Amino acid sequence: MNVQLSSAFATGGVFIGNHWKAAQSGRTLDVVSPADGAPFAKIAAGGKADIDEAVATARRASEEGPWPRMTATERGRLLSKLAVAIELRTDELTALEARDTGKPLKQARADIVAAARYFEFYGGAADKLHGETIPFLNGYFVPTERVPFGVTAHIIPWNYPAQMFGRTIAPALAVGNTTVIKPAEEACLTPLRFAELAASVGFPDGVINIVPGLGEEAGAALANHPGIDFISFTGSPEVGTLIQTAAAKNHIGCTLELGGKSPHVLFSDADLEVAIPVIVNTVVQNAGQTCSAGSRLLIEKSAYDKVVAGIQEKFKTLRAGTPEMDLDLGPVISANQKKRVEGFFERATGNGVPILAEGAIADNVPAGGYFVAPRIYGPVPRTNELATQEVFGPVLSILPFEDEADAVRLANGTDFGLMAGVWSRNGSRALRVARQVKAGQVYINAYGAGGGIELPFGGMKKSGHGREKGFEALYEFSTLKTMIIKHG
Repeated sequence: MNVQLSSAFATGGVFIGNHWKAAQSGRTLDVVSPADGAPFAKIAAGGKADIDEAVATARRASEEGPWPRMTATERGRLLSKLAVAIELRTDELTALEARDTGKPLKQARADIVAAARYFEFYGGAADKLHGETIPFLNGYFVPTERVPFGVTAHIIPWNYPAQMFGRTIAPALAVGNTTVIKPAEEACLTPLRFAELAASVGFPDGVINIVPGLGEEAGAALANHPGIDFISFTGSPEVGTLIQTAAAKNHIGCTLELGGKSPHVLFSDADLEVAIPVIVNTVVQNAGQTCSAGSRLLIEKSAYDKVVAGIQEKFKTLRAGTPEMDLDLGPVISANQKKRVEGFFERATGNGVPILAEGAIADNVPAGGYFVAPRIYGPVPRTNELATQEVFGPVLSILPFEDEADAVRLANGTDFGLMAGVWSRNGSRALRVARQVKAGQVYINAYGAGGGIELPFGGMKKSGHGREKGFEALYEFSTLKTMIIKHG
């Protein structure tokens, strides 16, 4: 796949104040294609000095620049212009996202479409964030308004770089914040391109600043920086603890999305023709490297054999390949991630957990690619790591349950609580179970809903806190100001 890169991508740089420049250390990092394991570009190895400059630039833009002083309508129009700019370059950006992440072209294209939709949605929502008036003592008038924090920090992951840029940046900008972004070193080329496009459609200097680099250098410097006012982070629970600790030291808030071990709860009366394709897709999409992956399938015992047979048949047809092959899934992101997923396989085999079915890796894929064939395991013991820990690979764990109460107990039997699906033609039962499952989003006879830009998204328990997406994100990236006016 031929991807044309700008000189900034080819040589590696940080994007600060609408300009590219080399990292102050002069160091760069190779961008490696997951499909063949070969470097194809460079990004800057930004560090503390670059983060300092980016935060200072964002602070000037917040305190002295035009962005927070624009009307909400004007900000919304610029967000909408960026949405159009992304849409007009869908083919270019799809190729870039696929090369960078290894995902099939159809999945990369869906991510670019979703990224544009985030800017379209928040462009339209920017001037709809209203305050209230509070009844108080006679002689007083008390209005409230939502105001920006100032400078928001965004540490985004490698699994959906294009979508995550839109998901976290668009609402922060809509309410008037200026931003500093630390994208993942494993995959971040589309966010860098989006920053260029934002400058080209008229975003003022310093509103969007991006410093790529290593997490322990640039990421740590940003999370701990005293000049930021709010942090948005998506990643592992372990790093989330560090982020939250850093935020606490600076007495600022944070939104954390920290992954999941999301269940599908499937009852014997479910429509299997609808359910099975959705369930399989939720665990192989993006090679299973999805926080909201439906990686646990809980099946009512009376339907266990029938459902397993249907899932097995579907899994045996799955193929992993390069982006341009455009198959069911691509490679995982890195050699380390491949090793991690295969470690789960080895331990499952050692513990005697049965493999129910396995997909395949397509012929003629490059020898250096990080390909993993998708697998189903079951029945998985309830305390086994495949039932409790996030694999972040194309692995489905199947567990039977006895009755409705057992289903709820099993669904809630992990430290995570991000998403869930309930499958049943019995509407009352489906609703009862959905209301008892501890998760930030619960679907009934569906799952995922095409990205759900409009739907508030976030976790319970160790899946994190705060909400992204939908109108709720505008509240997340703003704070409430109350004015008490005595007029006699």
